[in-house]
Amino acid sequence: MPTPIPKKLLARQHEITADFLREVDRHLADIVAGRATEMFEIRDFAGILCIHPTHLSNTIKIATGHAPCYFFEARIMDVARELLRDPARPVAAIAAQLTYDPSNFTKFFKRFQGCTPKQYREQVWAAQREMQAEAVTI
Repeated sequence: MPTPIPKKLLARQHEITADFLREVDRHLADIVAGRATEMFEIRDFAGILCIHPTHLSNTIKIATGHAPCYFFEARIMDVARELLRDPARPVAAIAAQLTYDPSNFTKFFKRFQGCTPKQYREQVWAAQREMQAEAVTI
């Protein structure tokens, strides 16, 4: 039978995870607002938290079952989907704002969403039109 993990250590794991997620959100808000022009890497977050990148990675993996990049990429996708809802913003501009070139942004987005940013945008617009049509008929 494995030795149980002390409660103090478990609490620290969750504290590190919460701090990491808070910093990811803060950084992405800075990216969207234009206060930051380069996307951080996991080692940058580790530096902010004053811990070694390997320790950050291992701790988050133990606490959540997922690597830090899983959460970082998921949050980037949340921001990308939100930005794509604005029809006035070109996909290339959104890619640049998120520090991607348009081609890599499209590949990144498609890998996680299953469709290109343009296809996603068209799906969102179609759903909005459908909701408006239903509201008119009610």
